[in-house]
Amino acid sequence: MELTVYWTQFAEDKLFDIFSYYEQKAGVNTAKKIVEEIIDSTINLSKHPEKGTFEDLLNEFPQQFRYLVHKNYKVIYWINEIENRIEISTVFDCRQNPDKILK
Repeated sequence: MELTVYWTQFAEDKLFDIFSYYEQKAGVNTAKKIVEEIIDSTINLSKHPEKGTFEDLLNEFPQQFRYLVHKNYKVIYWINEIENRIEISTVFDCRQNPDKILK
């Protein structure tokens, strides 16, 4: 069965932060392209939800978080079987201290 890909508000806020940063540094077209590529990297999750690798830094949570990598970003998600969807929890910039992922 195909699942729905659902972006949490927190994840959408992270995309907006990424867009805003690149809009200032490289222009609106570059910002739009980067955000679209991040979103596009999740398209196949609905058919292949276990595609991502388990995120070891988030083992303490009851959800089994997985991630996909797109360039410098990890798209963190988990499979919510109760709601029959994949929940994108955040987009994490891998250039940061890895401990920040816990926030």
